[in-house]
Amino acid sequence: MHLEAVSSGAQAHHNEDWAAAIGTPDGCELIMLDGATSVADRDYIDPVHGDVTWFVGRFADALAVAVRAGFGQEEAVNQAVAMACREYLERGARLDIPRYAWPIAAFSWIRVRMAGAGHRLELYCLGDCKSLMRTPDGAVQDLDPFVNPQEAIVRAEVAKLQAEGVDDPASRLQRLLPMLRARRVFQNTALGTNSLCLRPNGAFAARRYTVDAPAGSSLLVMTDGFYRLVDTYGLHTPASLFTLCTEHGLQAALGQLREFESAGRDAVQGVVKKVDDASAVFWKP
Repeated sequence: MHLEAVSSGAQAHHNEDWAAAIGTPDGCELIMLDGATSVADRDYIDPVHGDVTWFVGRFADALAVAVRAGFGQEEAVNQAVAMACREYLERGARLDIPRYAWPIAAFSWIRVRMAGAGHRLELYCLGDCKSLMRTPDGAVQDLDPFVNPQEAIVRAEVAKLQAEGVDDPASRLQRLLPMLRARRVFQNTALGTNSLCLRPNGAFAARRYTVDAPAGSSLLVMTDGFYRLVDTYGLHTPASLFTLCTEHGLQAALGQLREFESAGRDAVQGVVKKVDDASAVFWKP
């Protein structure tokens, strides 16, 4: 079995992603977290590393505890969120933290278990991480074909600002902040939220799948920042990205991403962040 993980922050020493490919006695766990960039004016509980980084790391630590305790996916997530929330409230007890400042994240978790000659995959997905499977015949399947409708809304607003001549990223962000903050409040308070948050209003509206993977299949799970290689920059198709990661490793794909962003970022239209955190995990038996 081959397991590989890579995670790179858009800024040096600051990464709001978390990725792990963990082998277990009866299979493996592929876990991807993509913290949503804060829309607050300040960090409240972790001014050194940032509240989003704190949330992603604390949830990941708590999830590991729940997994080792033998919980299923839904219960493990609920346990981890509860543990993180308790600590968040303790740290912020004397602070008036606006709800738009509460951290959230996208989260995808694939549990891989042997099933006959192949494997059975159990997916638990919140937000817009990407999960792909390549079967031995070379076909690539999107295991969670979710399209975040908010992305199109944000891109349209960015395009309007660019048409007005607002090209400075900081100025664009200031114009977008009211919309982004209203959206963050909604994600933190909506009934059945599709974002990983600290205090969900009822059960998470997670997308759950069970998929049988034929013998010889491989998996690639990534954040939207890593998947920019395909859907934003057009440097790869899902199939060619799989080939690159299989033959040369995740670090080679990450290198291509950062090289393109460094050389051609001004040509990319309709994105709020010209460079994003990027993470991926890869598994093949």
